Amino acid sequence: MTVHLLTPRHNDILELAREQGRVLVEDLARHFNVTPQTIRRDLNELCEQRLLARTHGGALMPSGTENMEYEARRKIAAEEKHAIGKAAAGLIPDKASLFVNIGTTTEAVSDALLGHDGLLVITNNINVANRMRIYPSFEVIIASGVVRGSDGGIVGEAAVDFIRQFKVDFAVIGVSAIDEDGALYDFDFREVKVAQAIIANARHVILVSDSTKFERSAPVRIGHLSQVGTFITDRCPLPSVRTLCRDAGVRLLETSVR
Repeated sequence: MTVHLLTPRHNDILELAREQGRVLVEDLARHFNVTPQTIRRDLNELCEQRLLARTHGGALMPSGTENMEYEARRKIAAEEKHAIGKAAAGLIPDKASLFVNIGTTTEAVSDALLGHDGLLVITNNINVANRMRIYPSFEVIIASGVVRGSDGGIVGEAAVDFIRQFKVDFAVIGVSAIDEDGALYDFDFREVKVAQAIIANARHVILVSDSTKFERSAPVRIGHLSQVGTFITDRCPLPSVRTLCRDAGVRLLETSVR
């Protein structure tokens, strides 16, 4: 690995990546008033030093074995998550029962569901419960367990036992990483146990994940893409995943193919 001295622009790019979670070539070119080719060289140098990780059209803070800050994750692919949320909400009818697990994309789904009527929502996500509880036509049930300070997720064996009491129409789940063989991963083994219980106790599982999850890694296996009924993403760049969805009968919905 060649070590390059960081220029002032490199430092500014890193600061923007820390604030936003992800940076895009076109946005950086406009911000610094330079060509996209110049920004691509900057990003390549920063990625060579493992200060950033390359993504489609830009770069993000490398995941490593630690999950990035929740507020930074909210900002990554925010428009894509909004579109994914609308698409997922369109599959869920009024008066349905559903699980919603931890994640910024699942929160986007909960936002898109606010126009629905008569939902029974069971969640281990305090943010989702707090957002949906004020709507009188919803019944919101929140899991018991350990509350994670970083993101308001409720995890642990008590949460797993709580989820197992129900059998619902839909589960809306998010993940931290998707491998090219269709394996689904997350960072916290306690969260994974809850997600596995959610998958096992729903009649139809909807996986919502933006395309940056194909470029990340995480250490704990949740399960496999073949266990879900519908996979909604902004774009699926991996032919192997497309083939897997087709062969396993998983409905693949892409909201913004580019």
